[in-house]
Amino acid sequence: MAALRLFWAEAGGLPADDRGLAYGDGLFETIRMAGQKGVLLSRHLERMVRDARRLGINVSRQELATVCTQAGQRFAERFNDQDWVLKLTLTRGAGGRGYRPDPGMAPNLLVSASPMPPAADASGVMVDFSRVPLTVNPLLAGIKSLNRLEQVMAAAELGSALFEVIMSDSDGNLVEGTRTNLLLRKNDTWITPPSACLAVAGVLRQWLLERLRQSGQAVFERPLTVPDVLGSECQGLFLLNSVLGIVPVRTIAGHDLPVDGVLATIFNPLELLE
Repeated sequence: MAALRLFWAEAGGLPADDRGLAYGDGLFETIRMAGQKGVLLSRHLERMVRDARRLGINVSRQELATVCTQAGQRFAERFNDQDWVLKLTLTRGAGGRGYRPDPGMAPNLLVSASPMPPAADASGVMVDFSRVPLTVNPLLAGIKSLNRLEQVMAAAELGSALFEVIMSDSDGNLVEGTRTNLLLRKNDTWITPPSACLAVAGVLRQWLLERLRQSGQAVFERPLTVPDVLGSECQGLFLLNSVLGIVPVRTIAGHDLPVDGVLATIFNPLELLE
């Protein structure tokens, strides 16, 4: 396995012939940090290693963990004890021309830090349905790859009042937001789109499903429809993002939804630092 090449964003970034820049040949993680510790850090690292392997990019968890430690030492003081966001961008490497990668390429890892985005309104947010369809290649399902053009186009629909837009597949089933996974409460059960249809299978989504099942609650992974959300049996729709947390939806496409506080105390970032 070729040695990982490390790049710090503020020190110049990736070389011009990097395959991530040329072809989106790579994947990334965004991790909420508090000081030098990360929320659900081990899950982020395990996902990056697992999904990189699916793309044929070899990197070890220990290499990534070492970089996270270095990043915490490098950036924590910059944010004056405020939470911040660590981004790891892993690409297949640099060099070569054309889609076919050269054998034995050394992967590149770009590391950057940014302030936390504004917190979502705890009383619920406004969302809408996106006009941009989401197509998920089964070979890439769930991978947080660098190919995010559909999400970029959908995010262009966001106005100042909208927190998120919800994207649908070719059958009209609701899949995910531009930056969030979906969880619906209906008839005292939980419903979320199956991971096989997701562009990104979030680490908070997986952690929360496990937590709900451990507590004895019924959780179903099945297609989520517009009638599920707008019907009278809906008890709440939630957006899941490991940086932003669990965000209740108050209004979708002008329709008021019940805001259920049942998940409010489940996700406490301070209890999930590693």
